[in-house]
Amino acid sequence: MRPLSPLGMAALGSGVIAITYGLARFVFGLFLPAMRDELTITATMAGVIGALPFLSFVFAILVAPWVTRRFGVRRTGVAAAGLAGVGLMMIAQAPSSLMLAAGVLICGISTGLSSPVMAQAVYRVVPGELRGRVNATINAGTSLGIALAMPAVLLWAEAWRSAYTGFAALAAIGALAALYYLPRDERHTSLSRPRLLAAPVSRAQWLGIARLSGLAVGVGVVSAAYWVFAPDTVVNAGGLAASQTAWMWLAVGLGGLSGASAGDLITRCGPATSHAIALTVMSAGLALLVIDPGHFGYALASAALFGAGYMTLSGFYLVRSTQIMPEAPAFAPVLPLLATSVGQIAGSPLAGWLVGAEGHVTTFMLFAMLGLAIAALGVWLLREVGDRPSAPMGMQPQA
Repeated sequence: MRPLSPLGMAALGSGVIAITYGLARFVFGLFLPAMRDELTITATMAGVIGALPFLSFVFAILVAPWVTRRFGVRRTGVAAAGLAGVGLMMIAQAPSSLMLAAGVLICGISTGLSSPVMAQAVYRVVPGELRGRVNATINAGTSLGIALAMPAVLLWAEAWRSAYTGFAALAAIGALAALYYLPRDERHTSLSRPRLLAAPVSRAQWLGIARLSGLAVGVGVVSAAYWVFAPDTVVNAGGLAASQTAWMWLAVGLGGLSGASAGDLITRCGPATSHAIALTVMSAGLALLVIDPGHFGYALASAALFGAGYMTLSGFYLVRSTQIMPEAPAFAPVLPLLATSVGQIAGSPLAGWLVGAEGHVTTFMLFAMLGLAIAALGVWLLREVGDRPSAPMGMQPQA
């Protein structure tokens, strides 16, 4: 089979990430108002269910480097997209909140597998000088998946089961594409024990990954409120129609496409400044949403800001971690992405409790203030390591 070009790898990777992240993980909040009505889900219960994909993501991303090295890029990529299809179909058929929760949990597993395997695939087929750009582009695929939800909500604003059936069909297509196009890897299919790291990792590298991961926990907490409760806020606190939230998610998706420039932003501005800019933009999105929850224009602007900030941050953690630890492309993003999910596991039920106790406006303002505090902390932590433009991607050491 002819090897994938960098452009082909970016396209395939973006499609898989669009399915596993955009549709299987982050679209849940968009359909939450309709699900709550049909399945009688309280705000607190919604927060707990909303945390489940982040919880299963933690487990999946911990084992993903081992799975990728044991079964190869192709099989792991197929498994990631296939599990997304299974979880999405379970959600579509859910007769109760219990089965809904199970489907959401499986969707989180697919998400956890997909990022490490795509990073490993990029390492296999993309030249060193292009890897940062391709990784950031693939990461921005989340925005494509979120944007796809917009026509689904317009067509099936209350018929969320039909929307999720369509999403499951797209996941099946993604699994077939991964089976056909991802590179075959037979080196680790034997019974010998595969190693997670191909080379020793220095103390400075571990410290750099640890600082990224600590900041990522805070970003996860802050972002959880928006992913789970932003549509619920404009519908229940602002009085907007459920169908109007589709335009919000389109704005999140379009704004999030800017995350494809995360690698270039790091090169131009340095890690500390890049991180602070992105987190400030995301926090502004949270605050703007509740200035007037019933104002449709504010809701769209809020969504675009949130999408731009969040996708740039996730791209930042992916690209920066592989720069710090270039000899372990499947393992390097694990800890920062894991840390983001740990924060989201804590942030989702916390946001649900605050919404029930204090209301949407207070909740989102508190989370926005937390985001600004973490942005200031990041300036200090990342600059201490060295806030200077990173070396060109072509200068990264090779394994």
